[in-house]
Amino acid sequence: MNIIRKISIGPDYMKSMHYVVGQDVLRGNGSIDTILMEADSSISIYIVNRDKEIVKWKSFSYSMPISIEYNIDF
Repeated sequence: MNIIRKISIGPDYMKSMHYVVGQDVLRGNGSIDTILMEADSSISIYIVNRDKEIVKWKSFSYSMPISIEYNIDF
């Protein structure tokens, strides 16, 4: 199983939106918990809020340019 650490959404990597596991979102009211490849061929971002609830925050289809960085432990 490959664990996704970071995704970048957009046609130009330098100007793309970057999402990293652990990154604060929503003005510090949550952080990215997990980035998953879903069965319907999309990528979803799940966040954990201050109440420790995990909720789906964003979903992207593969019709958008996406760069995926996997977590690698040596």
